[in-house]
Amino acid sequence: MARTMGFGGRSGEICQMAYVVKDIDEAIAWWIEKMGVGPWFVLDSFGGEGHVFRGKPCTSYVKIAMSFAGSMNIELLQCLDDEPSVYKETVDRVGYGFHHFGLAIDGDEIEDEVKRRVAKGEVLAHRAPVPTGGSVAYFEGGAMRNGTVSPGFVELIPATAGMDAGFTAFWQQTRDWDGKDPIRPFG
Repeated sequence: MARTMGFGGRSGEICQMAYVVKDIDEAIAWWIEKMGVGPWFVLDSFGGEGHVFRGKPCTSYVKIAMSFAGSMNIELLQCLDDEPSVYKETVDRVGYGFHHFGLAIDGDEIEDEVKRRVAKGEVLAHRAPVPTGGSVAYFEGGAMRNGTVSPGFVELIPATAGMDAGFTAFWQQTRDWDGKDPIRPFG
């Protein structure tokens, strides 16, 4: 049964749309100027121990920025190196732009959902522990029924109490944002 979180997202539903960008500061400026989305919460470096890309330890790092458009989390990702990663793979394959849909999965159900998807033949591309609890899992979007390639990855996001609290804190600051302090620390 779907659970509604503090920011309005529901478990079992899309709660995030993410983009790989060449320059996170320019991307933030675009989102603020063209879409009125802000403020942005920036994490200067994410990666390291426990990250696995295509079955091998992943040593890449990305810079992350998050904000909200209504109850939809918008995530911007900038590669900080040339190491193989789910992010660099997208840039190399199709360029900068859309990267993934984030699907909120109840934290105690995420491992079962990963196993279910792998058993169905979906390709697990990346796993990474997250500070809000649990590990995210990126699956290839695969081919659509008409044979074209999907627009991006599907990220399973553990909808833990920590994730709900963090996303809700960001979301609350985006409500009636007055344009001041457009870039804020992640934590």
